[in-house]
Amino acid sequence: MPEITLEIGGRTFEVACDPGEEDSLKVAAEMLAVEARRLEDAIGRVPESRMLLMAGLMLADRTKEMETACKLGETRLKTLEDRLLESEAKLAAMTVEMNKTPALPEEDLFSNSEAVTESLAKSVAKLEAMIDTSA
Repeated sequence: MPEITLEIGGRTFEVACDPGEEDSLKVAAEMLAVEARRLEDAIGRVPESRMLLMAGLMLADRTKEMETACKLGETRLKTLEDRLLESEAKLAAMTVEMNKTPALPEEDLFSNSEAVTESLAKSVAKLEAMIDTSA
């Protein structure tokens, strides 16, 4: 079982760990060391047990905040996934319905072209009048 040396709060600790866990343990120890430095900067040197307790509590508090944020993110993601599934279902239903509607023959598309042209001409005239009065 490997043993590694960690420094936390200016103190050295020998810790045994399972093979392959050395890097993970070093990262965790560095997080604890950062909290210990913050404590020393804020309140000065404290006994080892108190410093480790307070640093551990600070990390536990930060972990709890992250868990809460993660749960909120998961809830938001679930809501968005549900809305996406609903939208996909609606789109699929609309596609099916649209495919049921028979296409109009080409001559029907242009049978009312004079009325459409007249309507467009009136709309253009109204827009031109609006532009003239605003200028």
